[in-house]
Amino acid sequence: MSRQRLGLGLQAVNSGYTVCFEKMTSLIKILDTAETERAAGFRLKNIKKAQLVIIDEIGYTPISRGQANRFFTFISDTYETSSIIFTTNKEIVDWAEMMGDPVLTTAMLDRILHHAKCYSFRGESYRLKHPDLYPQGDAGM
Repeated sequence: MSRQRLGLGLQAVNSGYTVCFEKMTSLIKILDTAETERAAGFRLKNIKKAQLVIIDEIGYTPISRGQANRFFTFISDTYETSSIIFTTNKEIVDWAEMMGDPVLTTAMLDRILHHAKCYSFRGESYRLKHPDLYPQGDAGM
């Protein structure tokens, strides 16, 4: 997890909020297996109960139509009860390609953007600019 997302999550925890962090690939795996694997179902319940959910690295890996439907359902179930932070390297206009369904993506973004504040950060990668801060094997931290 990057230091910025870690900082936001820690600030929320220190302020008394419950926080869950998942990389998109892990969340998709949890959504795929929640009905058949007890641990995944338990984790999904905890994620849905969190006051802040941080979903990291959306767009790095394509997802199937079924996975996109499960992700949409997750967003529909949580967007009114939890704050959600998304990190992505994709512009919002590119999400339909990633999700594989423009109609589903529009419906999901409608829910996400309903109460959203969007921030776009551009510029040189902090990791590349300061490689001394990221020891070998710790680039994701």
